[in-house]
Amino acid sequence: MSENIEQKCLAKGVKLTEQRKIIAKVMSQSNDHPDVDELYNRVSKIDSKISIATVYRTVKLFEESGILTKHEFKGGKARYEELNEGHHDHLIDVKSGEIIEFVDDEIEKLQEKIADKYGYQLVDHKLELYGVKKKS
Repeated sequence: MSENIEQKCLAKGVKLTEQRKIIAKVMSQSNDHPDVDELYNRVSKIDSKISIATVYRTVKLFEESGILTKHEFKGGKARYEELNEGHHDHLIDVKSGEIIEFVDDEIEKLQEKIADKYGYQLVDHKLELYGVKKKS
């Protein structure tokens, strides 16, 4: 089981106020990639005193501390997810905004092969695929 965001904050020395704890808990329980507005809507149901400015500041702090990662998918707001050790790519539905995480060994091998062909060793990469659902 992976560490949750609150545990990562403690490990990195990030001070956790009660409001930050709520934001960390909600983010840890998210199965999607919420933007700040979505995250604010979720945390304000738990504590209506949390302002959107607090959510923005907390997300920025978590990002700068290497706890969250920011995605700027085409045509939308910045979205966030917990920074994990495991690599994955994203398939984004341009109509619904749904984001599917996936890992494909063939794609990973092909990227290595391409880098090698041009005389490079990959140190990092990101793959974002954009599509619409096929009609059944």
